[in-house]
Amino acid sequence: MSVIIAKNSGFCMGVKRAVDTANKIYGENVYILGEIIHNDSVLSEIAKKGTKTVDFDYEVPENSTCIIRSHGVGKKVIENLTNKNVKIIDCTCPFVVKIHNIVEKYYNLGYLIVIIGKHDHPEVLGINGWCNDSAVIIDGLNVPESVLNAEKICVVSQTTYSVNKFNEILKKIKENSLKTVEVFETICYTTMERQNEALSLSKRCDAMVVIGGKSSSNTAKLYEICSANCKNTFFVSSPKGLDYKLLKRYKSVGVVSGASTPLEQSMEVYLTMEEKEINSMEEAVALLDEKQNLKKGQKISVVISQASEEGLKVYFDGKKDIDISKDELDTDNYDKANYKLGDEIEVVVIATKPKVVLSQKQIALIKAEEALVAELNEGKVFDVNVTAFNKGGLTGKYNNFNVFVPAGEIKIGYVKDLDKYVGKTLKVKALKIEYNARKKEIVASHKVIVVAEKEAREAEKLAKEEAFFASINENDVVTGTVARFAPFGAFVVVNGFDCLAHISDISWVGVKNAGDVLEIGKSYDFVVLKIDKEAKKVSIGYKQLQPKPWETVTEKYNVGDVVNGKVVRIVSFGAFVEVEKGIDGLVHVSQISHEYLENPASVLKVGQEVTAKILAIDTEKEKMTLSIKELIEAPVKEVKVEAEDKPKKERKSKKAEDPENMRGWTETADNGISIAELLNK
Repeated sequence: MSVIIAKNSGFCMGVKRAVDTANKIYGENVYILGEIIHNDSVLSEIAKKGTKTVDFDYEVPENSTCIIRSHGVGKKVIENLTNKNVKIIDCTCPFVVKIHNIVEKYYNLGYLIVIIGKHDHPEVLGINGWCNDSAVIIDGLNVPESVLNAEKICVVSQTTYSVNKFNEILKKIKENSLKTVEVFETICYTTMERQNEALSLSKRCDAMVVIGGKSSSNTAKLYEICSANCKNTFFVSSPKGLDYKLLKRYKSVGVVSGASTPLEQSMEVYLTMEEKEINSMEEAVALLDEKQNLKKGQKISVVISQASEEGLKVYFDGKKDIDISKDELDTDNYDKANYKLGDEIEVVVIATKPKVVLSQKQIALIKAEEALVAELNEGKVFDVNVTAFNKGGLTGKYNNFNVFVPAGEIKIGYVKDLDKYVGKTLKVKALKIEYNARKKEIVASHKVIVVAEKEAREAEKLAKEEAFFASINENDVVTGTVARFAPFGAFVVVNGFDCLAHISDISWVGVKNAGDVLEIGKSYDFVVLKIDKEAKKVSIGYKQLQPKPWETVTEKYNVGDVVNGKVVRIVSFGAFVEVEKGIDGLVHVSQISHEYLENPASVLKVGQEVTAKILAIDTEKEKMTLSIKELIEAPVKEVKVEAEDKPKKERKSKKAEDPENMRGWTETADNGISIAELLNK
């Protein structure tokens, strides 16, 4: 049988400090507010020293000493004890103190405090005491209306709460809320480590033993995790409750313990199952060390045993003193007076051979890297500076991580020249992360971002198109902005969608270029002519909303007006003159000149500018009659009589006194001489 004992066994930092304090400060006038630990054997030893455990602050007499356990208490309890002149020995866990500070701050800022945890747990009751007992306590997916309707909320959790449950509840709150939500993940990291280790062991062991008090919240969580993955899970409060003969049936047995379980109890279980004879607890811890060797990169809590000018000496789970150089402490100016005997600090193992080397300074770096890894695993986009390439892809750096972008993950399609990316910055997402004390590598992809952006654009475009076609109908009048011209018309953006105004629907007078009427970047009103949802095409018209040229003729022109125009067409019976775009007037051949014309082309040419007088306007038939000769002075005409000819009637030869009366004359005398010639004679 193989026995695997969890690395995170024994008291957690907060519980150990509280128990150590109770073992140092005790007597008839010493009181502990609430059970200092959920472990009967430890409580029994403390009680033997004369220390009394009480449930309420009013049970603590005046002028006595009161030890506050690691769970902490509310603000009013501290005030009540202080008013009774009680000496308070506060052993509240630093992680719990942090929650108290958060709750008090945000309560004073007007936030509704939400505590995720057990309603009757002493730690939760203590936290609630820092917001005047007004917090909403949630221990399930049923989120109260008071939380959903609040303007702003602050969420914290019990330090020993289930990580998975916390995330589920938090997700539920965020799904049903548009309010301001400030979230603080206050589950103790040692609790998370114990839960993760319990999960890992229970998945690979044939049986699991969970040791701890039945009333211990964190131990109950461990049992819940183990029993969900291993059907042969046993929950015992002490090694005496185990059936060792039963356990021997299994090939592998995992042992986990709660934060309130002494290391000795875990070791007793281990040693009994392994059938090893141990003469002292020091020997047992040494044996545990063999199975639980410190590893590079491991985070541990150590206790200060000495502070000198060179640095600190600390001990860890019974190990002999380990040196920490002052250069590895998280401080700019080292002062040994700031480090007290018995204080606990968190450090990381940076070397194990030839000796163990610890560093407090690198904890912040590791936590930042762990937070970064968590963000990357959740899909954070980051920039990588490409420094080189190989046959497989691109390489670069991001913070302290080496990054590799495979050739197939650079873009959509095949990349031929990898060298052109060297020196450039790519936005990427992590596909795989390998992070440990020896290796910090990320396999990343730029293509997934390109694909996601493309899909997002297409989805957005599709949504806009669906909304557009659902809101538009034929004959609707819409406002659009001219985006660009084409030989066949203009593309106009209407509510984000490209519509076509065909060249034939832009002007009544017929234009060759859309730019003759419309201007790019300018907005106009258009009428919807045709909608083709399947082809995703919309035809619109501009001219349909403009008056036809002949509809405004009478507003601009009257009979007798003189107009300027251009000859646009010549026919046998006259010439058509363009008065303005869309309005042509006819100059009959008889109205071109005072002289007789057989062909209008003999005096007029297409494109010639002329001035004419309006003789008639017919808007129904869209006709205008013009005259050029009306504006030309008629020539003087004379009647000539030959000497040998005698007219039937004698006339006195004279020049026409009224030239207007002679216009257009074509009469001749009996002898064939024109009247004009006769007059001239």
